[in-house]
Amino acid sequence: MGQSKFAALAAVAVVTIVTGCTTSSVDITETTSIAPATTDISEADLVSGKTQFREANYGLAEKHFRKAVELRSDNAEAWLGLAASYDQLGRFDFADRAYDQLVVVAGRRAHIVNNMGYSQLLRGNKKKARELLLEAKAGMTDTSVVDANLALMSKP
Repeated sequence: MGQSKFAALAAVAVVTIVTGCTTSSVDITETTSIAPATTDISEADLVSGKTQFREANYGLAEKHFRKAVELRSDNAEAWLGLAASYDQLGRFDFADRAYDQLVVVAGRRAHIVNNMGYSQLLRGNKKKARELLLEAKAGMTDTSVVDANLALMSKP
């Protein structure tokens, strides 16, 4: 009698397993997925970074520019703002890294080289600043910004 109870339980288990594996009761209704975000999520931080930089809140500007490049590492404008913020904070080691990444992203453009020259000027490295500013000037049609930076070099 023990074997018949075991056989009956085994038969019930097999039926339960087999019927549990059928897919006839699965809902096959098509669903839609959530559309990906089409806006640039780093844009808000870029705008905030620019605002804070203009108001001379360089620490807050750095925070927003850093977040913008973390969200979108190919954002040249955010890299430029981040480098300039580090310059204003006196964190030239970080500024150099940001400028290096900016050149990778955007190329060695005259306005970038101008900023790199200004960075050297802030450090008191006039020789390197002059080299970079003259390089920038050679690549610009309107040289007024570079000329102003070169004029700063002659001030005590």
